[in-house]
Amino acid sequence: MENKNDVILEVKNLCKYFPANKGLFAKKSFVKAVDNVSFSIRRGETLGLVGESGCGKTTTGRTILKLYEPTSGQIIFNGQDITGLSERKMVSLRKNMQMIFQDPYASLNPRMTVGDIIGEAIDIHGLFKGKEREERIRYLLDKVGLNGSHINRYAHEFSGGQRQRIGIARALAVQPDFIVCDEPISALDVSIQAQVINMLEELQEEFGLTYLFIAHDLSMVKHISTHIGVMYLGQMVEKGPADDVYSNPKHPYTKALLSAVPIPDPKVAKANKRIVLEGDIPSPIDPPAGCRFKGRCKQAMKVCGEINPELKEVEPGHFVACHLYK
Repeated sequence: MENKNDVILEVKNLCKYFPANKGLFAKKSFVKAVDNVSFSIRRGETLGLVGESGCGKTTTGRTILKLYEPTSGQIIFNGQDITGLSERKMVSLRKNMQMIFQDPYASLNPRMTVGDIIGEAIDIHGLFKGKEREERIRYLLDKVGLNGSHINRYAHEFSGGQRQRIGIARALAVQPDFIVCDEPISALDVSIQAQVINMLEELQEEFGLTYLFIAHDLSMVKHISTHIGVMYLGQMVEKGPADDVYSNPKHPYTKALLSAVPIPDPKVAKANKRIVLEGDIPSPIDPPAGCRFKGRCKQAMKVCGEINPELKEVEPGHFVACHLYK
């Protein structure tokens, strides 16, 4: 049984819909970016959230942090329901909830020095002043593998990998408990990706951090995650312990994603049959009735077109939303 005291984040039936009206007299419609998603993350663990582009991963992360207002559902952080909190009340709470953004080029203000970028949140929350503030910034730069002397330089003077390290230092500046990592390595060179992943793991160990790690690179997600959640067209289709999901995937979509992961051993790779998904992803504005994956699933049955499957526990801690599992 899951100890509620260990759960830092609980998301219940979260929905985020965006208006998709075109024209004054057009029928009211919505993009169902996140549709009835539920999960929890225990303190000190990492939930890897994976799926194709447009499945709702990033929107889920941003909605949890209230960068987007949820359409419905509940977000419970550290035992507090924050779903309806005003922006003013969220300011103090965001000290404990931070985000590392995907694009290290777009997420850093080119007019601010590194010291000001990292120090901005410190100033907002009044954590350190004067010499202590500068020492804190230099300490953080050292923690992410940069030199303290970089404090007066500007973002354009750094490489992509170095910029992402600055973004990580900014997220750590206010001593958070929970960080949403929104595809933090996808814009980086392959040679740098492993370095950043290893650094995130070391920082998690040292500071007791909890991550929601959003990515589409399943090999990297396996490396850092304790649990995996798989999203398809705004909904969670499978979730469970990382080792279980990778070694024994249940949902046909998860199996297809894992079959596409490159394997370094040519003999093993040849024996591993690639599952090619045919057909197009349905529109999130008007998702089909029943299972949203049925049009691309070779195992689809009649019931798949009639009833949208709910997440069911098929093995201890391993949940799947699929009619193949009664």
